[in-house]
Amino acid sequence: MLEKTTRINYLFDFYQQLLTDKQRNYMELYYLEDYSLGEISETYYVSRQAVYDNIRRTEAMLEEYEAQLGLYERFEKRHELIREMKEKLSQRQLEDVETLLVQLENLE
Repeated sequence: MLEKTTRINYLFDFYQQLLTDKQRNYMELYYLEDYSLGEISETYYVSRQAVYDNIRRTEAMLEEYEAQLGLYERFEKRHELIREMKEKLSQRQLEDVETLLVQLENLE
């Protein structure tokens, strides 16, 4: 569950501007503020089911945006390459750092 929450939070960070105000509000309350479905439904005067459906649809939309645009995947790749570069630098493996740097520069 924590992995899913972390992933959705990252996707939300990358793609929140593509969501409606209502979708953003529900996602912020649910994932960032840790509101329950019931608390959100009381805040917006809708049923818990309506909140649940909206959040699930929005999660699917975020995953679809990621499938099409790949911002989070590229972010993870950059993060991993930088981590590897730091490791190689600490071990004084400069040739490997140069190779990793080229990979980092070629990320689209």
